[in-house]
Amino acid sequence: MLDPDQMAEVFARLRATNPDIAPPKAKGGRTAFRSVVSCMLSAQSLDRDTAAAADALFALADTPEGILALADEQITSAIRPCGLYNVKARNLRKMCRRLIEEHGCRVPEDRKGLMSLPGVGRKCADLVLHFTFGQPVIAVDTHVHRVCNRTGLAQGRTEAQTAASLDGRIPEAYRMPGHLLLLDHGKRICRARAPRCGDCVLVDLCEAGPIP
Repeated sequence: MLDPDQMAEVFARLRATNPDIAPPKAKGGRTAFRSVVSCMLSAQSLDRDTAAAADALFALADTPEGILALADEQITSAIRPCGLYNVKARNLRKMCRRLIEEHGCRVPEDRKGLMSLPGVGRKCADLVLHFTFGQPVIAVDTHVHRVCNRTGLAQGRTEAQTAASLDGRIPEAYRMPGHLLLLDHGKRICRARAPRCGDCVLVDLCEAGPIP
């Protein structure tokens, strides 16, 4: 993996290409619950399908009590666009019940608490911590996982393993903008297919590049 100086250089270059990326502001409250639900619905789902499912569900209810009051058929019908709707519906009910019984309907503001909720994994927890609570964590999704393993920023066969490898190695100054910097690079340059190594500002540091 890259050494600390190389890691700092990677993020400095990414920041130079995206100087306008700003860290998220903490929201919390009802937004946190909606964020958790949306993350749960996003598993193995396209963004547009996740958005359609979330909008349909929130039109019916957007609180733990409200979702628990819905019939099973109402929930599955609303979230059907995102796929795996039967499993997700069961997890939604379990998650809402746990929030009510153990957390007073408040979404936990720490990773351990979030991951104790049914249907919430490391990626979902970190996304909520970062974008809803404004905490300095880097959520590892498909794009960030790919960039980290190709460049040598981190190692891991799964997104969770990559997140654990990356944790503690990120320069402090880039903990807030880091997720969006890596995400943007993965979408625009370090793509899964036909990566644009010729346009990459990291190519001389990248452990995998240039990829033919």
